Amino acid sequence: MPKSLPNQSTIVIIGGGVVGCSIAYHLTKLGISDVLLLERKQLSSGTTWHAAGLVGQLRATKNLTQLAKYSTELYAGLEAATGQATGFKQNGSLALATHGERLEELRRGASMARVFGLAVEEVGREEILSMHPLLNVDDVVGGVFLPKDGQINPSDLTQALAKGARGGGATILENTAVTNILTANGKVTGVAVGEQTVSADIVVNCTGMWGRSVGALTQTSVPLHACEHFYVVTEPFEGVTPNLPVLRDQDNFAYYKEDAGKILLGAFEPNAKPWGIDGIPEDFCFDELPNDMDHFMPVLERAMTRMPALNNVGIRSWFCGPESFTPDNRYHLGEIPDVGGLFVACGFNSIGIQSAGGVGKVMAEWIRDGHPSLDLWDVDIRRTMPFQSNSRYLSERVSESLGLLYAVHWPFYQYRTARGVRKSPLHDRLEAAGACFGEAAGWERANWYSPGEAAPEYEYSYGRQNWFEDSAAEHRAVREGVGLFDQTSFAKFQFAGRDALAVLNRVCANQIDVAPGRTVYTQWLNERGGIEADLTVTRVAEDDFLIVTSATSQMRDFHWLKKHIPDDAYAHLVDVTSAYAVLSIMGPKARDLLASITDADMSNEAFPFGASQMIHIGYAPVRATRLTYVGELGWELYIPSEFAQGVYDEIVSAGAAFDLRHAGYHAMDSLRIEKAYRHWGHDITDEGTPVEAGLGFAVAWDKPGGFLGREALLRQRARGPYQRLVQFRLSDPEKLLYHNEPIWRDGVIVGYLRSGNYGHTLGAAIGLGYVRDPAGGVVDAAFVTGGTYAIEVACEQVSAMASLRPLYDPKNTRIRA
Repeated sequence: MPKSLPNQSTIVIIGGGVVGCSIAYHLTKLGISDVLLLERKQLSSGTTWHAAGLVGQLRATKNLTQLAKYSTELYAGLEAATGQATGFKQNGSLALATHGERLEELRRGASMARVFGLAVEEVGREEILSMHPLLNVDDVVGGVFLPKDGQINPSDLTQALAKGARGGGATILENTAVTNILTANGKVTGVAVGEQTVSADIVVNCTGMWGRSVGALTQTSVPLHACEHFYVVTEPFEGVTPNLPVLRDQDNFAYYKEDAGKILLGAFEPNAKPWGIDGIPEDFCFDELPNDMDHFMPVLERAMTRMPALNNVGIRSWFCGPESFTPDNRYHLGEIPDVGGLFVACGFNSIGIQSAGGVGKVMAEWIRDGHPSLDLWDVDIRRTMPFQSNSRYLSERVSESLGLLYAVHWPFYQYRTARGVRKSPLHDRLEAAGACFGEAAGWERANWYSPGEAAPEYEYSYGRQNWFEDSAAEHRAVREGVGLFDQTSFAKFQFAGRDALAVLNRVCANQIDVAPGRTVYTQWLNERGGIEADLTVTRVAEDDFLIVTSATSQMRDFHWLKKHIPDDAYAHLVDVTSAYAVLSIMGPKARDLLASITDADMSNEAFPFGASQMIHIGYAPVRATRLTYVGELGWELYIPSEFAQGVYDEIVSAGAAFDLRHAGYHAMDSLRIEKAYRHWGHDITDEGTPVEAGLGFAVAWDKPGGFLGREALLRQRARGPYQRLVQFRLSDPEKLLYHNEPIWRDGVIVGYLRSGNYGHTLGAAIGLGYVRDPAGGVVDAAFVTGGTYAIEVACEQVSAMASLRPLYDPKNTRIRA
């Protein structure tokens, strides 16, 4: 192995923690050996070395669970493959519940685990004590046991991966600090190590808590921040046996693991301590932080009640070390949008050990293939916004996000910290109308309204939350009268130039060559036919287009189009999100309300569905586009931001005669799910196709020049899809659906719900999910309608009706009225 720094390497990995070494290992497993890993100090010397080494498998989504499950399988055989001991053992993990809401969460998680192919058992007090005799379970109401979970030694794991990578031809150099990342013409070209340079086609930022500062070398955003993480290790004591399962007592913020006859007790406390606000010391290497016993004592005192033997045992070591956390508790993977060939794998929120194996595999495949091998939107770096690298924002947010690892994962939870970042021009007016705001991509958005004296604040539960009836009233107002939604958070792009149409028609699956003044609903597909974006395109003029997509897809969709503009094309793309506020007026009375405040002809003949026209409301020029995401007659109004307040006031003043009601995003979601409108990121992703999702009507199969992904779609249409998106309605009107609930058909699990909400018009919870044939056959209409269905809700099967057509207004008569 060469000891000196080479001048060139196809791939350079910055950072020798467990994730960097795993990526190097998996690249060599793919036959890619020209890999150079550069570590500033020593392998695992940042945060990996002091990780607790817990190896859990159940994550929030199927694909993230698959990554963690693969990690477990990899670690089980890694010592045999490399000759390096790792200390891995599968002693299982036990999660406790001390109240009904936590038990509901654990049961829903157990249901989800079955879908994802994990072994899981619901256990009571006696079973818990038989597995872990040291516990006091007087306050425990139940628990869940995952027998295949385990633990590992993080430093030994890192060394094993590094040894395997070296054996596959990779070069690993320690005490070699990267000082710069080199770029040219929007692409990475290599790295600098002091005065030396190494040219490279690919650079991967695996620098953990240094990830944000390393990202700053190329002016790219990698939002993460270190927090102090605490644990203690006891003296050995009787009863601590090697077979004790990992214990998670989340209601008391604690985890426990056996450690060579001792107990390691760690915490994810509600109010964490950010660290490194002024930067990380240059010489940081296997460092510990000053301990804060006062901060940790509340956790230790609770632990003495949970495990009474701790009252009589000494503490061998008090530990505090930094770990990196992200604004949404999800790690960052993928290619940086602005710099081709620059990848990131950082910010693991204390689950780096259990994630590293799977992350190494998918990152290696991503680098090789140019795209991820499965849907990873939850952790894709493109989900983040540039403002999230703001140090004040991060410091405030991560103080909350660490504790959320063990908090109850409430449906509809809204962050408390780092709020008020992005606001609609109408924010204060909505607040005066009783809005309760949620957050998406930094935007403050009205989720529901409290029209009475009750404060518009969430009271969380797995049952019907305090806003349920208010949102139901908003829902009914839109179905029966007229509602106002503020959708200013829409991402909006202007795409113009003589070649704009040609570029868009290649990227869009639908036909964009329509008359000016028409809006087209379309998907953007990848070469495999997967749905990369779900949006609308309005042809404003012959060579001018307005693209509108969701707030959370702003960065992703902008850069997807940008990278598909040929170098010689005359077309320019501009993000105009901040230029326009958006009000949506929806419901059977929408036409009458708007007709009362504009001189434009709003009739169906003059203003048909899909039309987009400039009208005037009050003193303002407004682009009115007749579309709907709620299944009713309505218009989206695009208003120059400086005119927004005046237009809002005109609408609200005139709306009193039509019983206009403000409506929030919770009502929008319940309305759209009744109509089976798809939501990108849940119901449709880059893994699924329009054929599978029932969106073939939005595909212009035979348009001249075709479109990206057409060949894959044609093959699938000819063969038939192996999964279909189906709408479900529960028979029990009291049960609630959120997402990830298993779908049972004739006694067999055939899929899971991608999204769910209550359908106030249909009178029961509604869900959307893909159905597969367990035998692996084509899923056609006969298969879907030929079975008897149930949805598993918190380990209980509830019978359900299945439909391929929308259960509400299947003929679209209301939206075209």
